[in-house]
Amino acid sequence: MTDATVTFPIEQVREQFPALKRKYNEKIVTYFDGPGGSQVVASAIKAITKYMEDGGANLHGTFPSSVETEDVISEAKLAVSDLLGVKPNEVAFGANMTTLTLAISRALAKQLKKGDEIVVTELDHRANVDPWLAIAEDHGLIVRWIKVNPETLTLDLNQLDEIINNKTRLVAIGIASNAVGTISDVEKVAKHAQAVGAFVAVDAVHATPHIYLDRDQLGADILLCSAYKFFGPHVGIAAIRESLFRQLEPYKLAPAPDYIPDRLETGTQNHEGIAGIKPAIEFLASFGEGSSRREKIKKGLEKIETYENKLANKLRNGLENIEKVTLYQPDKTVAKTPTIAFKVEGYTPREVCQIMTDDHGIFVADGDFYASTLAGVLDVTKSGGWIRAGLAPYNTEEEIDRLIAALKRL
Repeated sequence: MTDATVTFPIEQVREQFPALKRKYNEKIVTYFDGPGGSQVVASAIKAITKYMEDGGANLHGTFPSSVETEDVISEAKLAVSDLLGVKPNEVAFGANMTTLTLAISRALAKQLKKGDEIVVTELDHRANVDPWLAIAEDHGLIVRWIKVNPETLTLDLNQLDEIINNKTRLVAIGIASNAVGTISDVEKVAKHAQAVGAFVAVDAVHATPHIYLDRDQLGADILLCSAYKFFGPHVGIAAIRESLFRQLEPYKLAPAPDYIPDRLETGTQNHEGIAGIKPAIEFLASFGEGSSRREKIKKGLEKIETYENKLANKLRNGLENIEKVTLYQPDKTVAKTPTIAFKVEGYTPREVCQIMTDDHGIFVADGDFYASTLAGVLDVTKSGGWIRAGLAPYNTEEEIDRLIAALKRL
């Protein structure tokens, strides 16, 4: 592939994000907080506004605004099916990934019995851990952990045959760490789970904006992500394999639909938010070429990944050359998202973030980012967690230079 700086239309990209025009303390803002929620592309904002201006409505009515709402939802699910490689009727929307996972875990728990085992990891965001721990406590399940190697910041997969066994009923794993960026070997873990007949729940929230995904290739039965991480609105997304989805009995109101995927979509959905999902996905597709939207998404994400990795390498190299900065990242042989966690000697993470904001207009985040198990393993909790700089396709090399220079001034 040709050099990312030549092929990537960064100025055209930046023009599509109104938030990039914001100023703080008379400085143009730099957003490095994408892992906590990306900025929203203008086409998604326009679609949300148009839906509300045209007159929103609830479902199953005979009047135009109700019919149009159903069309909006249908089109959004078609777009998600192209994004994740799933069927439209396997896609359910909800408030966020956490809420959906809690609902799915409770529904799946009805199929489990005391003594059954579930597997979670030390690298994951707690949204793909605690819902499963909760049903384990309620139903007497045994919990096994795939541990993280604190030296490599990768999952230790050497004991999979022992951890995943004939008693295992569910394995929950994230594709990528939202704290340190590590991309895990989900396919390997899923194959072990499939060999014993266990379901696989995959957290793709952090991965979706950065890498091309295929649920079946991953070996996932449940794949979860959130549109607000890939330049859209706050809507959670679950893609559940149809054979499993039909078995699930989510808690719901008696009159609510019992067919899939509606049985999981309790209450009135965020219709205006759902209207913004399709444009956000088409933004990803706009970078690629192909005869179908799915092909365009694949090529587009590959182009985004190349560009983001170039920026990330520049930032990592710059931080490594600052004496009082400590990086938390896997080595160069490990695939990772453009998400960099670090600390600065002599300052708490909160103090660094405040200085970056007030003096430089640079928005970086601090904390454990709900990767609290990993934070505990690395013993950073008491000192305020990490500083996290996450890159997006609207970031520039000049912004990387600004952050490096600002940290050097500390």
